This record gives sequence, C-alpha cells and structure tokens, in this order.
Amino acid sequence: MKILFFTHYFPPEVNAPATRTFEHCRLWAAAGHDVTVVTCAPNCPDGVVYEGYRNGFWPQIEEVDGIRVVRVWTLLAANAGTLRRILNFLSYLCSAVFVSFRLSRPDVVVATSPQFFCGWAGVLVSWIKRRPFVLEIRDIWPESIAAVGALKSRGLLRFLELLERRLYLAADHIVAVGDGYREKILEKATVGDRVSVITNGVDPRSFIPGPPDASFLHMWDLEEKFVCSYIGTIGMAHGLEVVIDAADRLRQNGRSDVCFLLVGDGARRAGLEHEVQQRGLQSQVIFAGRQPREEVPRILASSNACLIHLKECDLFETVIPSKIFETMAMGRPIIMGVKGQAREIVLEADAGLVMQPGSAKALVECVEQISGDPELAQRLGLSARDYVAEHFSRPKLASRFLQLLHTVAGIEETAPVEEVPTATPSLVQTPATHT
Repeated sequence: MKILFFTHYFPPEVNAPATRTFEHCRLWAAAGHDVTVVTCAPNCPDGVVYEGYRNGFWPQIEEVDGIRVVRVWTLLAANAGTLRRILNFLSYLCSAVFVSFRLSRPDVVVATSPQFFCGWAGVLVSWIKRRPFVLEIRDIWPESIAAVGALKSRGLLRFLELLERRLYLAADHIVAVGDGYREKILEKATVGDRVSVITNGVDPRSFIPGPPDASFLHMWDLEEKFVCSYIGTIGMAHGLEVVIDAADRLRQNGRSDVCFLLVGDGARRAGLEHEVQQRGLQSQVIFAGRQPREEVPRILASSNACLIHLKECDLFETVIPSKIFETMAMGRPIIMGVKGQAREIVLEADAGLVMQPGSAKALVECVEQISGDPELAQRLGLSARDYVAEHFSRPKLASRFLQLLHTVAGIEETAPVEEVPTATPSLVQTPATHT
C-alpha cells in the first residue's frame, strides 16, 4: 500500500507529534509498505534550521529508516507568538500541496495535527489525487491556543473554528489520540462513526529500565540527589511555574537534596530561567535544554520521578501526554498534574501519584512521599512497566492504525507490524538529495 503522510513535525525534531509519526511510518515501511512523508526542514522550537538541512524552495529528499521524507519550504517561526506561526502553518500548506503534484498517486492520504492547516493540506491533496483521506487529531486546535491566551482575536478565532469544522467533515475517517478528543470532535461536527481512537504509546523494546547513568548525573551535578524530571515542551500550556514554587518550598523545608530537572525548550523557558535566577534557585531547578531523542531513556533512567503537568483547564482534561508511556516503560514513578483520562490511566496502572495542577504544595507532597518511601517508588515503577507493555505497545497501536488505513483505502491487509524489528536509538538516513 502507498501511504502519503503530511506532518508539520518530524525527526530529528523530538516533540511528541514527530515521534508518533516517525514510529508509525517506520513500522509501516518495515512491514513492506511504501511510505512518503511530506514535512518541513527541522526547526522546532526555535525557528532555526538544524545543521545539515536547508529551508529551500526546492524540496530536500532523504530516506529515513525506509521512509521517503520530502522536506518543503516554510516561512520559519519560533514556537512562540501567533501571527508568524500561523503564516508558518499556511506556508507549509501551500508548499505541501505544490510538491504533491510531483509525487506518485498514493492509495491513502494521511495528515496529522496539532495545527490543522496541515490537515487541510491532506484534504486538498486527497481531492487532487482522488484518494481517501484520514485525519489524525492530536490537539483540538484552535481551541487549545485560545485556552492559553495565545489567540485573542474573536473574529480570527471564529474563522479558524469554521475551518476546523469543515476539516472534520472533509475527512473520510478521523483518528483521535484519546476519548476526550473524540468527544470534542463529535461536539463540533456530525461525523458519526467516522472517528476512531488510537492512543499514543511506546515500544517497550526501545525503553528498557536500567540503573541511573553516572556520567549524566555528574554532568548536571545531580549525584546524591532526588531527581524529579520534566521532559518535554516548556510552553505556555504546561504551567511549569509550579516547579519553581515547589523548589522554593522544598528549600525552605531544608530539602537541598531534591532537584527539578527541566529537559526541553519552548516559549516559557527563558522566562522561567530568569525567575529561577531571581529567586536564587539555580541548584534546585536545572534547565538541561533540548536533548537528542536517543538520550531520553538515559535521562529517564537517571530520574527518581517524572513530572507530567498542564495548566488546569477543561480542554486539557482531554489530553493524554505521550510522555507518560515512555516514563512508564522505563519503570519510573509519575507525578501526574493532568486531569482527565491521562490521570485515570496512571491511577489504573498504579504508576504514580496525582497532584492538583498548579499546586506547589501538592507537588512538594508527592516528591516527599516518593523520596521518603523507596518501596513505594519501586512498586509504582514495576506496575507502570507491566501496564504499559500490555495496553500501550506502539507496534500494536501502529498495527491497528494500519488496519484502519487498509479499510479506508479498500485494500486487503498484509503483514502485521508487530513482527517488524524494534526501532533503533538513532535515525538511519541516506544523504539528502534535491528534486
């Protein structure tokens, strides 16, 4: 089967959309399918093109783990602000549709959010190629950006919501990453049984529990400390001010042995770093910056607990952060600061403790409970690993997605993806070419 996949993000970018798309496409390609991904030159979150790539009007083509990757020109924008980012999204739509005229006709077109202009690229190309279209929804956009105050123009918001509804109606099938997303979609558009839920997950063979990495701990001066890590985007939606307040409380309580490690980048990082310096918390809150994807297992192994947090908001109760599955696979206790289905998963798995989002007091209590009870930490970690391997195995989820694509395309299914080899820690790619 020929699959044409549109995504704004793709490795070497390390955010959740890039990872999910890469893992699914890699597994489909390894199962013998012809997979082409149309994406941007890697530049997230700073809006600066990664070394070895270029943002040219002539597409850059490479092969990554059996996937043909076509990188198109976009108006670059950092992961902050509104107008320039929308222009960035629109430029991707135009470039992606334009390059599709030079691509062979697929059996099915797939496009993924979080920004739905990527979805509209999929709609237009499916019309041009006269092929069925599957829309993957990872974020209820633009509602999510309005929820954090990044979009304040009511007129623009109403226009984007109209486009959102039309997008849902244009899809032959919609894949949502959680039940909450599915309910939101059904509230906005009458799409009936054309919505399926395929959650995020993890390949347990790529995230194997192990001892802390001594060199990593030494690099960040974390020896002999209880390390509570946050790994992911440091953005407006994540409410990580709570970490600074919790660190201050712990210092006042005489807990100099606890350190919060923030791994990642985003719109709020600079502001949070400034506040940490102002409050003299540099030894309690450490910013490790953006790290390569292959470093994540080592970071998780070196953490005593992992924080997963979003601001308290009704919309965010529909979110299931993909990082929970990697943390569970590594057997690390979770401190869950997200309500809704994500919290239910952690509680059902007995994989961690829950906190009120935005409450520094609650975060401190969770840290002290886990750090003071090694048997509890061990039990949570073991339970987490067993649960995620049974319920959220990436190969099994990719196989379900592939079955759906076969059904939508009207093509008989072939080999299941569970039988393909595990992912390698780093990308294997051929030299880029231009066409």
